[in-house]
Amino acid sequence: MGNVTSSVAAKFAFFPPDPPTYEVFREGGSSGNGEDGKLFFSGVTADKNVDVHLVDTKAGNKIVATFWKHPFARFTILYSHGNAADLGQMLELFIELRAHLRVNIMSYDYSGYGASTGKPTEFNTYYDIESVYNCLKREYGVKQEDVILYGQSVGSGPTLHLAARLPRLRAVVLHSAILSGIRVLYPVKMTFWFDIFKNIDKIRQVSCTVLVIHVSLLFYLDDLHYVNILLLPNYSCDVALLRMIQIYISYRRFAVELVIL
Repeated sequence: MGNVTSSVAAKFAFFPPDPPTYEVFREGGSSGNGEDGKLFFSGVTADKNVDVHLVDTKAGNKIVATFWKHPFARFTILYSHGNAADLGQMLELFIELRAHLRVNIMSYDYSGYGASTGKPTEFNTYYDIESVYNCLKREYGVKQEDVILYGQSVGSGPTLHLAARLPRLRAVVLHSAILSGIRVLYPVKMTFWFDIFKNIDKIRQVSCTVLVIHVSLLFYLDDLHYVNILLLPNYSCDVALLRMIQIYISYRRFAVELVIL
């Protein structure tokens, strides 16, 4: 019953860009679904130092993951994006985050987003992040205590799902997180069995340091700016917060912090 409910709720929770904003292909120009040859991400040149992966999930989907390497990185951010974007729209953000924070970044598209196969559902996002985390350990030898989970908007769901299972994480960053699916629409005080992304309950199981970033007021300069804020990652907001997050990662001086912009 839970999977049926999650599938119905997914129609209202997920809005993958259609058509996708990028393609994944192998050397020689073949489609990314083959098994041979190095994978490439459209629009990303070799000098960007990015590895592209097709990761198999428990649900049988193949999801796209990109590993943005920094030569002097100590930590790795596992980034779960919002509900109306795919990786092709996030390239500039990842370049900025990597450069300013001096970290590696592992980013991925949920099932049904971008060039990832399958359909987006609550449980599929959980399988997705679990598979990407396993890829991090397997391919790069990343230790749990050097991982920072970053979840934006609906990405807070898979982020807290994984964080509740990993007691030695370096930290968790929740950016414009949701309390739960129903609480986005109604100010209910209890958790219902049919709700999705029950973050308000799962965060109690997180043992590492948590940073909560939330925007209380947005100003719209013109129609284009309006669209960028509502439907795409808010690059200006993210870049403005880089220094604060950098201090947070380095010193971890607080357990839970609410930042109102």
